[in-house]
Amino acid sequence: MTNQIYKVAFFGSDEIALPFLEYLHNECQFVEIGAVLTQPDRRSGRGRKMSENAIKRWALTQSIPCRSPEKPTNEDCDWLHEEKIDSILVMAYGHILKKSFLKVAPSGCYNLHASLLPKYRGASPIETAIAMGEDITGVTLMRVMPRMDAGPIVDSESILITSEDTGFKLRNKIAQSCIPLIKRNIQSLVSGIAEEVIQEEEDSTYCRKLNKEDGNLNFSAPAKLLANRIRAFQAWPGCGFYLNGQKIRIGSAEAISANSSIKIGETIRDDEGHFLIGTGIGVLRVLEMQKPGGKMLKVPDFLRGFNFPFGEILDSLEMKDLLL
Repeated sequence: MTNQIYKVAFFGSDEIALPFLEYLHNECQFVEIGAVLTQPDRRSGRGRKMSENAIKRWALTQSIPCRSPEKPTNEDCDWLHEEKIDSILVMAYGHILKKSFLKVAPSGCYNLHASLLPKYRGASPIETAIAMGEDITGVTLMRVMPRMDAGPIVDSESILITSEDTGFKLRNKIAQSCIPLIKRNIQSLVSGIAEEVIQEEEDSTYCRKLNKEDGNLNFSAPAKLLANRIRAFQAWPGCGFYLNGQKIRIGSAEAISANSSIKIGETIRDDEGHFLIGTGIGVLRVLEMQKPGGKMLKVPDFLRGFNFPFGEILDSLEMKDLLL
């Protein structure tokens, strides 16, 4: 182990990076986080007050020099040069970096991407992996190149996706999996000797940024696909259907093969009190629901306070492809 202390800059805006930043800051004796570049303060919450993101809040708490420009500029690049940064780590920053940033650190600029590259390059790899029915995903450590998530791979950490994983739960698992990945590779990264493997371009896929319409459900689709999307988008944008102009949100659901005679979009309550919706293949059993302004409730509790008109055919809404 070297006695040299290496200065690392971190670029990122999402709390998913906090576990491995805590490791580097508190446990990695030969690394100093010397600079943080993150997104500017945004309005959030019901009061729409300006507040810093979790990364900036952490950096300020640790007295780490931090900048939060709307976009990284030449001035920020000069700042990193003056700070004598040895290497740069990036995760969920939200900007494509100019070549000047890729050259300012002598040991290079590396990104932690929340998928097993070259699959699911792009903006929503965690949620998209669940929505597409994947059984495995992970996080990949790669050199940053001018093309999105296309740089050579240093290493990766695989994670199983269970039937209980929502987008939120899987995000937490990926956050924790960054720690062993960084532990294995930080010495070679900061010293500039990391071995890299070129990505196989023919295997690459790209996922897009999510929007509110991704909460739409088309009941002509298979029940399994719908259940996966409900899990994936549980935190945001939330999946559901419209009833009398109001969106009823589905918190969780499962695909079952019974009651195949139910029409597409038809809602029934079976003899056991289950809330079922007919789909293109199989039946969607709804487990949790929420009305506008209400709390997410288990179906029996929801139905005690909501007179649902069973037998109606719900409208199917357009579901756009998650891959570019």
